[in-house]
Amino acid sequence: MSWLTDPVGWWITPFADNPFLRDALWAALLTVVCTSVIGTWVVLRGLSFLGDALAHGVLPGIAIAFVMGGNTTIGALLAALAMVAGVQLIRTASPLPDDASIGVLFVGFLALAVVVMSAQTGRGAGDLTRFLFGSINAVDAADLRTLAIVAAITVGGVVVLHRALLVTTFDVTQARLMGFRPQLTHFVLLVLLALSIVASFETVGSLLVFAFLIAPPATASMIVGRVPLIMVVAVGIGSVSAVIGLLISYHHATATGATMALVTVIVFVAALVVRSARRLARR
Repeated sequence: MSWLTDPVGWWITPFADNPFLRDALWAALLTVVCTSVIGTWVVLRGLSFLGDALAHGVLPGIAIAFVMGGNTTIGALLAALAMVAGVQLIRTASPLPDDASIGVLFVGFLALAVVVMSAQTGRGAGDLTRFLFGSINAVDAADLRTLAIVAAITVGGVVVLHRALLVTTFDVTQARLMGFRPQLTHFVLLVLLALSIVASFETVGSLLVFAFLIAPPATASMIVGRVPLIMVVAVGIGSVSAVIGLLISYHHATATGATMALVTVIVFVAALVVRSARRLARR
């Protein structure tokens, strides 16, 4: 209970005394901005499975770049863009439902990553674990700059596309009548989503970025109704969850990325319970 009995020592001193924790905090907050803003549209458009597939889809690019000694971020970006292009191609050429098409690519990309990683037994296991689960305590100035740039691109892109995204999300026919191009809008959204995932995998890992992408916007959508407010509340929820997760990890020596992701899910469950209790009370 030291977080209550000694609030300064529990909440403030760790950031004041540890520069690496301050860098981790900035990285977490920038990650929240990237994922929560774009994640709002992922939740509203029912693209959660696609978000999960993209989060795993970066793995073969990371694995191949790691084995070849190249830049893993560039490898992840190329893999994510290949996944986006594949999704768009299969959507237009295949009679299958979207989730089936995405599932095929999901399995293929994940299998390729496992094959590449398994061929490197005993080599770089620590680095591969970092790619999977993140290493937020090891971020440097270059990582922070990358996150800041991607956060600015994501927010700017969502602001520019706000009207097109809003109309195409709720009424595709009306969007076409108004002169919007739903397919192009969807493709640009997927590119922004891929950028956010690639920028965030160093922070929380490709397997855990999905929690930040979905949980804060889903929680916010239960609290407020307007899309801009959902984004703002999602960023707030994600930021608070990240700070709490960082501090729990610091004080109790738990895995940082997983702890932050777990806190976002706990907040979502708590909001859902409160919402359900209020609806029952009204009845």
